[in-house]
Amino acid sequence: MSVTLRTVLLLVCSNVFMTFAWYAHLKNLASKPWYIAALISWGIALFEYLLQVPANRIGYTTLSLPQLKIIQEVITLSIFVPFVVLYMRQPIKLDYLWASFCMLGAVYFVFRK
Repeated sequence: MSVTLRTVLLLVCSNVFMTFAWYAHLKNLASKPWYIAALISWGIALFEYLLQVPANRIGYTTLSLPQLKIIQEVITLSIFVPFVVLYMRQPIKLDYLWASFCMLGAVYFVFRK
């Protein structure tokens, strides 16, 4: 498996944990005090970091830091939009499409030779 593919797969998994750590408490723990939500989120975030740190170390062997960052941002948007629509039951917006086009532009500029 290529370095880039391993990096992307680890970052996808990491991002799922990150998204739940950052936002799921808004739905699931709304009636709990904020510090309970923070402690639970930190527990979830531990798994994010256990995937994200190796992903960045592996990726940095062949990718530049800006390339790693833009990959992370594209993955974040790719995970966040389904999370918002499917899990949080928010309406889908055309703005997500425009944001995706902006990200594709960023990918182009960061990866061009």
